[in-house]
Amino acid sequence: MSLIPFDDRDGSIWFDGQLVPWREASVHVLTHGLHYASSVFEGERVYAGNIFKSEEHTARLIKSAGTLDFEIPFSAAEIETAKRAVLDSMGIVDGYIRPVAWRGSEMMGVSAQQNTIHLAVAAWEWPSYFDPEAKMKGIRLALSKWRRPAPETAPVHAKAAGLYMICTLSKHRAEKDGFHDAMMLDYRGYVAEATGANVFFVMKDGRVHTPTPDCFLNGITRRTVIDLLKARGVEVVERHIKPEEMADAEECFLTGTAAEVTPVGSVAEYTFTPGELTRHMVEDYDALVRRPGAAAQAAE
Repeated sequence: MSLIPFDDRDGSIWFDGQLVPWREASVHVLTHGLHYASSVFEGERVYAGNIFKSEEHTARLIKSAGTLDFEIPFSAAEIETAKRAVLDSMGIVDGYIRPVAWRGSEMMGVSAQQNTIHLAVAAWEWPSYFDPEAKMKGIRLALSKWRRPAPETAPVHAKAAGLYMICTLSKHRAEKDGFHDAMMLDYRGYVAEATGANVFFVMKDGRVHTPTPDCFLNGITRRTVIDLLKARGVEVVERHIKPEEMADAEECFLTGTAAEVTPVGSVAEYTFTPGELTRHMVEDYDALVRRPGAAAQAAE
């Protein structure tokens, strides 16, 4: 990612209904979303000027807000228009777009029934999430000590800001130890996901196994890749996977809006060799997102 500070850039951000200069898109230090993580967001890719699966992301944003007990004061259609306005104002053809909604500053405490709900949309150019050379060799993941929480303890199916605290902790520790990312287990000890991406394993029998998303996001890219695998006639098995079962996998890859499809070379002591099926998924996904009309097809 760029080292240009995100609070000091040229351009515009859509903020509560209008485009404002990038550097003026700010909130008060006593914003509830900052103190109590009452914030939801989306990460979306822009390919050839089109936001891939834009309407699915907007629907999830609205649903996530509802899970956190607030309503975004803009309709799905208005959010779609806002995203388009940002891209046009920034002149972005290939990049990343970030809608974010949060509780404001009227009340400062656990209860915030009267707080205004805000919405902003920003976009910027964003290259590959991982270094391209490292990506094709297969990135290295550590095994995090932090675990994805149980559905009874956190809103695990919302893309809520607070859920990413342990992801940051996990990724920072992994990077300090020389890894690219970290694999997280869930509260039961099963394989869950990386810090910002879902995971797939190509087993020796040719089937692809992926963890059941019962305590983490069933990613939009995850669902897209499952469809791509099935289109190739590959059987996909969703189940609980014990960490030691990674020893039985020949290939492994991550999926996510930012990560796209990223081959994995190792997770802790478990090693994999990116092979034909992983390469097919990298190529198939790239072809899909860059195909004319892909964004429109996703909305059907």
